[in-house]
Amino acid sequence: MSLSTVRGTLSSLQSCREEIGTTMVIVTDVAIDLAESHATGEETNPGIKEMEAMILECAKLDREINCFVEIVQQVTGEVTSQQPEAMFSLSATVKERFTERTALLSDAELQKHQKVVAFKDSIKNTLNQGNEETAENMEELDEDIAVTQTQVNFTCPLTQVDMVNPMKNKECNHHYDEGAILAMIKARHSQKKNCRCPVVGCGNTNVKQSDLIPDQILRRKIQSKKTDGNRT
Repeated sequence: MSLSTVRGTLSSLQSCREEIGTTMVIVTDVAIDLAESHATGEETNPGIKEMEAMILECAKLDREINCFVEIVQQVTGEVTSQQPEAMFSLSATVKERFTERTALLSDAELQKHQKVVAFKDSIKNTLNQGNEETAENMEELDEDIAVTQTQVNFTCPLTQVDMVNPMKNKECNHHYDEGAILAMIKARHSQKKNCRCPVVGCGNTNVKQSDLIPDQILRRKIQSKKTDGNRT
């Protein structure tokens, strides 16, 4: 097995992870639709539970692929510093370490997966919103207030345009576009500095990637806004 073959395989696995991520977004969208249409106020809806099971299966597969990629990169890094003959044992070494690593993983840890957390938050928020509207019979907001609120919620504080993939910060509850905030975190870390929340007045001085979760409900609202804009 050559290193070029290994790199090609890793590239394919990365593409696979991206497909899994897309699938998880779609599953979350379907679950949100179910929550909105049934509005029972219960997360025990059979359809939602089925979507949750699918999300967990995707998270498990994503975790295993990520684990495998990390091990392959580690092993190939060791092999390149050894004799060429070491390449012959690469496959066996990877298999052994992968088996050891996965044996230590637990299903409970899947609940911390970024997109699993986002799924649960999205369903919870959708059900709560439906309950509040039913119980209080809320009146529609004044059009000017609604427009102002939409601008605040939809606009990324970094790009100053509507977000494409909104990420919610669990620590301060502010939103940013995924690409913009990850680039900012990377740039600050390269300078060996913490990343301060870009929202004016926020006291969060250390925004971390692990604190960010996708906000599927907000993403759907942004997409709906664009669709309505195109119709007009």
